[in-house]
Amino acid sequence: MRSAAVAATAVSFALLVTACGGEKKDDKGAGKEGASASATAAEPAAKALSAAELDKLIVETADVKGHKVQKAKASDVVSADKVTTDKAACAPIAHAMSFIAPGSPAASAQRQVIAEPKKSATAAPEDALLAGLGVQMTALSLGSYDGQGAQEAFASVKTAGTECAGGFTVLQAAEKTKVTKLAPESVTAGDEAVAFSVTVDMEGEPLTTKLVVFRKGNTLASFSTISFSPEGVKGLPTVVIGAQEKKLA
Repeated sequence: MRSAAVAATAVSFALLVTACGGEKKDDKGAGKEGASASATAAEPAAKALSAAELDKLIVETADVKGHKVQKAKASDVVSADKVTTDKAACAPIAHAMSFIAPGSPAASAQRQVIAEPKKSATAAPEDALLAGLGVQMTALSLGSYDGQGAQEAFASVKTAGTECAGGFTVLQAAEKTKVTKLAPESVTAGDEAVAFSVTVDMEGEPLTTKLVVFRKGNTLASFSTISFSPEGVKGLPTVVIGAQEKKLA
């Protein structure tokens, strides 16, 4: 029960260790085809939104069918300097999976989005508990950036997906987490998007999680999804992604 509670409130690599302790792809298979440095440079400089404005744009329970959305507690959100990696290029991935907007956002907002477990009147208490532990939980973070900050932050995530495909180690609060593999997935959202299937070593056993990051103008949305079911997370949180994209349109 403690494992589930920690995961639901943080959904970060280090806390995961403690608890257990679309679009056309480019030639590397991640991201949106056609996103180029020249196209990015051609976009006008933008002014970042405030945290209060982001709070109005981030999804609420009414926006996401079959899910409960709750605001992340201050204790659930750590600063970027508290989450480090053994490979500097991999930091944007670690941050996106740890309630941290990649890069240098001027403001950010975070929510926990938890899928409602399927209820059965005939299920035994033990089965109901297992079903609850298998629920998908998504850490959603919005970041708003000045100038070309959003484009640069997205590019860093995309680059990390290529350079860190073979794995890396994350350090947070003295806990080490080993990411053994990043595999690209297809996703369509916003102006450009990238998605990965992330395999984490949980005490010798592989756990599959999902990561999606998309950019809409000068806002970056990051979705890190976990589940404690034996098979991990099978698919991307498309309902949550779609709801957030709609609010940013």
